Amino acid sequence: MTALLLRRLGAMVLTLAISSFVIFVAIYAAPGDPVTFLIGNPENITPERIAAVRAEYHLDQPLFVQYALWAQGVLHGDLGTSFYYQQPVSELLSSRLPVTLTLVAMASVLFVVLGVSLGVASALSRGGRVDSVITGGTTFVNSVPNFVVALGLVSVFAVELRWFPVAGEGTGFAGRLQHLALPAVALALGSLALISRVTRQTMVEQQTLDHVEAARSYGLGTWSIVTRHVLRNSLGPVVTMCGLTLAGMLAGTTVIESVFGLAGVGSLLVESINTHDFAVVQAILLYMVLAYMVVTILVDLIYPLLDARTLVRSDRA
Repeated sequence: MTALLLRRLGAMVLTLAISSFVIFVAIYAAPGDPVTFLIGNPENITPERIAAVRAEYHLDQPLFVQYALWAQGVLHGDLGTSFYYQQPVSELLSSRLPVTLTLVAMASVLFVVLGVSLGVASALSRGGRVDSVITGGTTFVNSVPNFVVALGLVSVFAVELRWFPVAGEGTGFAGRLQHLALPAVALALGSLALISRVTRQTMVEQQTLDHVEAARSYGLGTWSIVTRHVLRNSLGPVVTMCGLTLAGMLAGTTVIESVFGLAGVGSLLVESINTHDFAVVQAILLYMVLAYMVVTILVDLIYPLLDARTLVRSDRA
């Protein structure tokens, strides 16, 4: 287990270093001169002003020197200063992260609980009416883009029925839950369908294995077989898919936050791209890469606890 953790952490550090360099280079390779956006007013663009701005932001240095200075600041917790908001990027992210993390947490509860429950129900009634309804419903939901679902939810439940607010993230615990309910549903529906299908397929495969047939021959009840043998052995792939889905959500709230007017990290990314706020874009992309890697590493560490055979194979490797 320790060797597995060390290998994962080493791979994470290497991946993060490569990703940070790619992000830095890609941002500064984008069309347009950053100096133009930093100066702002065209009337202030003079050779002297351009030289001063380049020196202030180290734009007069070679690319590798610029990256080294930026990476050194990141390692010390300094993500730079927003060109547009004129405040530290770390403060911007800390003010936006709670909304995004709360939204992802609510969506995760929905797609895990409902997705696994629907998958179990579908697998137990394989070939029956319940299975057909669940499979057809999840297939339809999975085929609809989440922004279409979001607009539909806003139109029905916020505008017509007025059960939920149209936009904003609310204040206080109860207010935030109410404001984020519709965005969480819109974000979770596609993932819910995916988890349901993975759970169903994994359980159907488990039901055909020899140890399940042996349990039936010994006269064990259906519920005992499902909980002790089928569902338990299906948890590995389901947990892995839930982890990957959660990791993707942490980096994929942009559309939902934009539709519902939420002041989260995703909407901040859109604003920063539109205003050419390079420091903020770099920090958000780095956060997305880091969040994805942290979640996948946690899944890798949890999986052997669900299947001891995986732990044995990893130790031997």
